[in-house]
Amino acid sequence: MQLVDFRIECGRFFEGEMMRIILADEISPDSCRLLDLQTHQRMDIDALSGKATSAHSEIARRLGIMNENEPSRATGPVLVK
Repeated sequence: MQLVDFRIECGRFFEGEMMRIILADEISPDSCRLLDLQTHQRMDIDALSGKATSAHSEIARRLGIMNENEPSRATGPVLVK
């Protein structure tokens, strides 16, 4: 995969006279534009609209976060304590 670009949201946080720039977003497949290195086809969520679960699963498999034979999970976020 090739990361073409990504978008993040930043904000300013003021503490008295001090101002800090803070990251107000996450970096995820939802905020990245990705290309397949061999086919040059887009792999991001916008290109695969309606197939977000399969797009996330394919990206996770290629990054080694998910096993090749692991089934896609169609559930939402899980609270981790």
